[in-house]
Amino acid sequence: MLPKEILKKVREIEIRTNRLVNEVFAGEYESVFKGRGIEFAEVREYAPGDDVRTIDWNVTARFGRPFVKQFMEERELTVMLLVDVSGSEHFGSVARTKREIIAEVAAVLAFSAIVNNDKIGYIAFSDQIEKSIPPKKGRRHVLRVIREILYSQAKSRGTNIETALRYLGQILAKRSVVFLISDFWDEGYEQIQRVAQKRHDVIAIHVLDPREREIPDVGFIQLEDPETSERLLIDTSDRRYREQVSRRIQSLLQQRQRLFQSTRLDTVQLRTDQPYLEPLIHFFEKRAKRFR
Repeated sequence: MLPKEILKKVREIEIRTNRLVNEVFAGEYESVFKGRGIEFAEVREYAPGDDVRTIDWNVTARFGRPFVKQFMEERELTVMLLVDVSGSEHFGSVARTKREIIAEVAAVLAFSAIVNNDKIGYIAFSDQIEKSIPPKKGRRHVLRVIREILYSQAKSRGTNIETALRYLGQILAKRSVVFLISDFWDEGYEQIQRVAQKRHDVIAIHVLDPREREIPDVGFIQLEDPETSERLLIDTSDRRYREQVSRRIQSLLQQRQRLFQSTRLDTVQLRTDQPYLEPLIHFFEKRAKRFR
């Protein structure tokens, strides 16, 4: 039996995100993702006006006249939520933590999927695979995923995106839509990211807190790394120290941005101190234009 406060929180997220899905995202989701997958149906003789790129050269050579491949649209997609549940996701300097934002965004995506009769799956990762829920349909399944994101306790606190993407490749043979949701405080996953993009439609949702970009001048404070538990006493009134930290953070963020751009990875930037609605809508609208 789940505690009442957990059920209440999950219900609040369901009500809030269902409204967004019904009013905004369901139609945008369908225009962006439905019909992107196709599967082979049959071959037939070439007819004037057919796209020459669909010619089946093996069959053409066998019969001595041109044949083309015909495909049918896949009406059902598999959507995977690949969610970072490491220690850093519990951080939040404003009203909500990164983990709470992630849970709501995941709910919007999951409910959009089931409205369009798609399957939704879930993989939670830290520096290891924490939880894997096979793709299924239905409201109860989505609510289970939301509960897992909000309240499951990870065994490890580190982050390893490479491990998560490798596991995804092992369990998911069919091309799917993959939302990789993380703060991306990790390195060394570039090669496996490229492999995943060739096999699947991967979208990165990058969630950051404003205090991860800059440290305010508030005197002496003790910081604790949520992934290593290392503690450090720092003097934030030291301008040179703040500038040094800021440059290091900006360098990491720019490096990550260059990686996403060079690999043409679709990315949504979200912040804990700003509503996530507008960036998500902008992403859906921008992506929909590419496929019209």
